[in-house]
Amino acid sequence: MTQGFETLKKSADPTVAIAFGGGGARGLAHIHVIETLNELGIRPVAIAGSSIGAIMGAGMAAGLTGADIRDHTLATVGRRKEIVNRLWSLRPSSFTQAVAGGFRFGQFNLERILPAFLPEAIPKDFGELGIPLQIAVTDYYGQAEHVCQSGDLHQALAASAAIPAMFMPVRINGRVMIDGGIYNPVPFDHLMGRADIVIGVDVVGGPDGDGETMPSRIDSLFGASQLMMQSIIAMKVKAHPPHILLRPEVNRFRVMDFLKAQEVLTATAAVKDQLKTALDAAFSARARG
Repeated sequence: MTQGFETLKKSADPTVAIAFGGGGARGLAHIHVIETLNELGIRPVAIAGSSIGAIMGAGMAAGLTGADIRDHTLATVGRRKEIVNRLWSLRPSSFTQAVAGGFRFGQFNLERILPAFLPEAIPKDFGELGIPLQIAVTDYYGQAEHVCQSGDLHQALAASAAIPAMFMPVRINGRVMIDGGIYNPVPFDHLMGRADIVIGVDVVGGPDGDGETMPSRIDSLFGASQLMMQSIIAMKVKAHPPHILLRPEVNRFRVMDFLKAQEVLTATAAVKDQLKTALDAAFSARARG
């Protein structure tokens, strides 16, 4: 299939854009998608992302390969000791601000913490990226989506990943911003018309269980959030679907299961072949048309 795909790619040469969705640790499945695009020699003309998808998208836009991102992930958030070491490596004043009054649920300042975990290759400014990147954030009081595509990249990433009840909101231009996935879980709509083939990767998932066991308070909170996000995605797909929509098998993982990074990657590896098959079909359709 790959050989046939390469022939089609050379003859048709369509452009590709990709939107990486939010989902916390479930978003580590995006690494497979980036690795597959690398393998096929596809460089997106534009990237969009929400939450963890914004971080993964920033890595790709900065020139990191899927293998680079995989290695960095497993060496950092995939190791408990490394997480602790990186938190404690913050300067005393920054650490105090990072935990904002102590280790209380919902009080972590992601704008202070996130830079300690980002690969060095991800620049501080959008202008230094090699591929145009749009990051979805949610204007809390404005009750609307806000798209960041210039200026302070690290600030935009922190705002987009500021999951309510887990992290403090982030101020951008004086506005209070929270997790981009609240308003736009998979921002493929911002890419429509910018490429011949638009790919959306949904890692929101949904509540997983036997259908009878009562969820814990925390599981209920995040599960309800998943259901609302899936409702948003369903309406967007019905109105203007992307050319390819991928949904890796992520249901059994929780939003903060980063210590299960290798398990997430193992469980979602099938998305590689799903993407290759979908791209083969998309390129073939364009060649025929």
